[in-house]
Amino acid sequence: MSFASKRKIGRRGLMKGAAAVAGATVAFGRAPDIWAQNIKNVTLRHAGPPVTALSIIGTQATKDLGFTVQMQATENADLLNRIMSQSSVIDCADISLTYMPYLVNRGILQTIPVKKVKMWDQTNPLMTQGKYPDGREVSKQGLAPYTVIYAADAEFKKVSQAATDWLAVVPTVTNADTLGIRPDLIKRPITSWADLISPEFKGKAALQDQPSVGVIDVAMAMEASGTIKYGNKGNMTKAEIDKTISTMMEIKKSGQFRSFWTSFDQSVNLMASGEVVIQSMWSPAVTAVRTRGVACTFQPLKEGYRGWGYTLGVMKHLSGLELDCFYEYLTWYMSGFPGSVVAREGYYSAQPAMTKKFLTDAEWDYWYGGKPAATDIMDPFGKLVEKAGHTRDGGSFDERMGNIAVWNSIFDEDRYLIRRWNEFITS
Repeated sequence: MSFASKRKIGRRGLMKGAAAVAGATVAFGRAPDIWAQNIKNVTLRHAGPPVTALSIIGTQATKDLGFTVQMQATENADLLNRIMSQSSVIDCADISLTYMPYLVNRGILQTIPVKKVKMWDQTNPLMTQGKYPDGREVSKQGLAPYTVIYAADAEFKKVSQAATDWLAVVPTVTNADTLGIRPDLIKRPITSWADLISPEFKGKAALQDQPSVGVIDVAMAMEASGTIKYGNKGNMTKAEIDKTISTMMEIKKSGQFRSFWTSFDQSVNLMASGEVVIQSMWSPAVTAVRTRGVACTFQPLKEGYRGWGYTLGVMKHLSGLELDCFYEYLTWYMSGFPGSVVAREGYYSAQPAMTKKFLTDAEWDYWYGGKPAATDIMDPFGKLVEKAGHTRDGGSFDERMGNIAVWNSIFDEDRYLIRRWNEFITS
């Protein structure tokens, strides 16, 4: 059962968004009766991870657009397999930027002309240009978003690190990830990634069992502890992989890790139960723990964050009326309502100005502004996340996304990493 299906929609947090959706729908300019008659039997199948392929979003899109948007939620590793092996039963792919190297020149995605993306100018330049508002460049460790979203040609035979007229995918969601901790069970400040591998938390630490994420989290910890200095933590050499995995095996043998989780629910249960007090974690998982009334912090760390992003892509087989519907959906998706839903999980929209229209002032100030909550803060399903007066872990959007140390990525030595990672997990 998916994350979304386990929770009921909370009206309190969505009232402003629903009103804004009603106004935004008119702007699409596709209201004539003939259009509505033609599309009423269209179903657009949106496949994505459980934290973004949410039924709330599909239901609202269906209501606003006049055709059916069917959400299919699948955990990330299985989702990639579905996209690559069952692309004919997917229309719209909610793809992690990390997976883009697997999809180049495979005939799975069709390119998206930039001129057809109506809200492209609203997309954060951090994603499209690799620059912050103050002119600083984003970290080049790992797969920075702008390096994998542009297609070098109309057939997507390769990517371009410079802007082109074609997009392989459109950025939609991003975040700055760090360690989740149980502050009530840890009796001192946590300030460094090095604490993930500190013997003090022997048997109480956990990792995400995904090579391209788990190994970067450990690399952050090892570099912070002075164990190894990397050239690029997001694209290790074979020698760096060997050093990292060998050290991880030693740490594992000592009993450091309580678990290696593979799903959202596993990470939530580990933390909520107190079996684990420090671990790799996702922002919505921290939110889910808090809604149970359990203290959980998405801890800012002095070495910075691990950044990532999700995108929307359109499958190669889509054409005609269904393709037209995809572009209507893409415009709707970028117009703010989905961004407001994921904001209440702790994620950021790639079109933040549009999202702001669907959040209350208190929500915007809390999630994006880093200000104390003026009211109680709810998750997308109406459950309490934070009491009024508290500030979001890590502060504002600029403070968090402005401190990305490394991006999730696929290494050049990806196959070698996977083999060594599997040796680590089974050791």
